Amino acid sequence: MTSTQQAVVDLPSPLPLAGRILLGWFSRLRRGRMEGQMPGGEPFLIQGAEAGPTGVMRLHRPGRMVARIATRGSVGFAESYMAGEWSSPDTAHLLELMLRNEDAFERRMEPSWLHRLRLALHHRGRRNTQRGSRRNIAAHYDLGNEFYRHWLDDTMTYSAAIFEHPDQPLAEAQQNKYDQLLDTLGARPGEHILEIGCGWGGFAMAAAQRGMRVTGLTLSTEQLAWARRRIAEAGFAGQVELRLEDYRDTRGRFDHAVSIEMLEAVGEAYWPAYFRMLHDRVRPGGHIGLHGITIAEERFEEYRRRPDFIQRYIFPGGMLPTPRRLAEESEHAGLAVMESTGLGQHYAATLLQWDARFVRALPEIHRLGFDEHFINMWRYYLAYCYAGFRTGSIDVKRVLLRRP
Repeated sequence: MTSTQQAVVDLPSPLPLAGRILLGWFSRLRRGRMEGQMPGGEPFLIQGAEAGPTGVMRLHRPGRMVARIATRGSVGFAESYMAGEWSSPDTAHLLELMLRNEDAFERRMEPSWLHRLRLALHHRGRRNTQRGSRRNIAAHYDLGNEFYRHWLDDTMTYSAAIFEHPDQPLAEAQQNKYDQLLDTLGARPGEHILEIGCGWGGFAMAAAQRGMRVTGLTLSTEQLAWARRRIAEAGFAGQVELRLEDYRDTRGRFDHAVSIEMLEAVGEAYWPAYFRMLHDRVRPGGHIGLHGITIAEERFEEYRRRPDFIQRYIFPGGMLPTPRRLAEESEHAGLAVMESTGLGQHYAATLLQWDARFVRALPEIHRLGFDEHFINMWRYYLAYCYAGFRTGSIDVKRVLLRRP
């Protein structure tokens, strides 16, 4: 940044050492505006030379925050939020601001070599073997149906909605997603669809309502119990079979297959087996509809070398492919890519709605026994994903594959 591009900085004086270090880092801001408050209430302002979002940060324990970032990098920044060392009234847009200035902050957000090693070893220890997959899925989805029920919509859908207009209710936007996926798939009444990762049964319900049969797989005992009860109560038990089963154990032949945001949990080492399974389970001429989160091509190599906050705390064993890698793995398995549509901005809108619902449900979530550390972790996760989708660092693709 040249002298004519320096951020405009308005800082309180005098500042303790930790405050000087933190605000010295943040003063490298190039795009957008950071408004903040020191522990004693003193305000600060950093205005980048270029247009961008506004983020608000409230510092509570800057000394501990500096120590975490210095040793643990971007994961330490997240852990500092989880520990209550800083906060924001709008964490999603603050993280968007940070991500849009990643080129200015990235050196300060790099962990030490020792922490990089620890992260890599932890991630490697959560590989998605068949036993590991059950453990990894349980760590996230078996938090309890009541937990998810308090902030998901009535369809109990935990994936990106597709909004026809900004004010559309979330449940309607989720139904749009299912309808569009079925339309893209070209499935007809009476045909049999394999769903890998059936969640709480939202897609299976939508397909059954259109006269199709569904076999759904999950590794979550909590999800399975909820979804089976829901399907039975709706009168679709004769059309829908839900199983506690790993995709690698599935046999048989289906007209089509669907997998909604399950690819992220497969793991890079198992992508070839996953796509080969899709090829083998679908009849010739059948279609496969995937919703999969992808990472930008230019970010992949660093991402695979250095596990991030999501892999450490939210989805152990998880790994995002790039759009190119997704297409290559499909083609290597003998599947033709028919179309691919990016839906990332719909996911950003979904995440903002989830966070608002989560905040409204905080009294109930507290009563379920979840503490402040967990609640901060979960809200950071929703905000972190929002920033990724909003800036295009990650995307969610709806991909139609065909078995020739």
